[in-house]
This record gives sequence, C-alpha cells and structure tokens, in this order.
Amino acid sequence: MESTAFSGKRVIVTGGSRGIGAEIVRSFAREGAKVAFLYHNSVEAAQNVAKETGATPIRCDLADPYDAERAIQEAETALSGVDILVNNAGIAASGLLQDLSQKEWDRLVAVDLTSVYVCCRLLIPEMVRQGYGRIVNISSIWGMVGASCEVAYSAVKAGVIGFSKALAKELGPSGITVNCVAPGVIDTDMMNGYDEETKRTLAEDTPLGRLGTPRDIAAAVLFLSGDGGSFITGQVLSPNGGFVI
Repeated sequence: MESTAFSGKRVIVTGGSRGIGAEIVRSFAREGAKVAFLYHNSVEAAQNVAKETGATPIRCDLADPYDAERAIQEAETALSGVDILVNNAGIAASGLLQDLSQKEWDRLVAVDLTSVYVCCRLLIPEMVRQGYGRIVNISSIWGMVGASCEVAYSAVKAGVIGFSKALAKELGPSGITVNCVAPGVIDTDMMNGYDEETKRTLAEDTPLGRLGTPRDIAAAVLFLSGDGGSFITGQVLSPNGGFVI
C-alpha cells in the first residue's frame, strides 16, 4: 500500500529524468504527490520515469531563461498550482580553472544557479498567495568547502547556498521555507568519468564506508518538504556519509 504523506501536494522537480532527480520524482509520487518534472536531453529516461510514476515530463533547456519560463508555466498549469519546488538540475565541470572556457563557465552558471533564480521567481507569487510553500535547492559539499579542479562548480553551488539562505529570510513571513540539500559523493551518472579504483578510494575516504545513493538524497529532500521540516528554513542538510564534517 502506497503512503499518502504528500497526498494532494503539487511538486515541480527540475532535472528529473535521471539520477538524483528521478529518485526525487519517484519518492514524491510514492508518497501521493502530483509531480511534474523538467528534463533536457534524456527523452527515453524521462518517458520511463513518467510511465513509472505518473508524473508529467516537460522538456526544456534551463540554460535558456525563456525556455525555462515556458516550461515552469507549463508545469504549474499541469498541476493547477505548486506547493513544492525542488531545484535539482545541474551540470558539472572538472579541470583546471585556466582551461575552462567562457562558454563552459556561462552554461554552468546558467544551469546550476540562474535556473534556480528563474524557477523561484516564477513560482514564489503562487506560494505567497496561498501562504504556503517548500523550496529545496540542491547544492553540493563542494559548495560548502570547495574542491580543487572544480572551482567553477564549487562557486555556483556556493551561490545556491547563499541564494537559499537569503531567500529563506525573505519568504519566511509568507509561510514558505527555503533550504539546501548538499550531497556528498553520490553514485550517479556524474561518476561515470571515474574508474572503479577511484570510486573505491572515495568510498574508503567516507567514514560510513560507501558512496551515497540517489535515495539518500531524495530522503533528505522529502524530510525538508514535509511536516518534519516545517520549522526548518535557511539551512543546509548534507547527506555525505561524513566525507565533510
């Protein structure tokens, strides 16, 4: 029997076709929520998630603010409103900063940070009108402590944290919470560039002795979005197995 902890809640998830995002979509759907999710290129994966969960898939390029606006409006219409927004979409960039092109930097900022602004700006008015809302933004442990050879990624994820803390103060009086989830090393497609030995080393460097899973992150998102998170705002919850303490 499926749980109904989020029955009647309307949820929009960005980057919902694969990895952490797909698990967030599945988790909300299992808990009775009505979900719409945005995705970019993974058409088959998005169709599979939609078929599995009943969620509404909406394709867009979040690096284009006009396309993002169109997609968010379409999602809000499909759900007849919104109660919970999860800004999960993100891309990574590894390597020396001196080798990162302006084009790569601009796209990283657009997808990982500017899209958070765009989605929040569009959906906040509805949350304010109803006097209720939950916003969960996905950052990273590197946004908390920085990482060599991931300077740009660390910068935009730190920006997400600062954005969330300030917005939490702004929206608190309207009954809206804003929090961050900052994952540690999570075993998703983003890890495909690492060989097995490197993955083993990362697991060994994690006090709990394993890499994280998408379900670990989805659980944190649902906690902050539910009744248990009703008095939590402007905070960073970091499921990282002790990798960063």
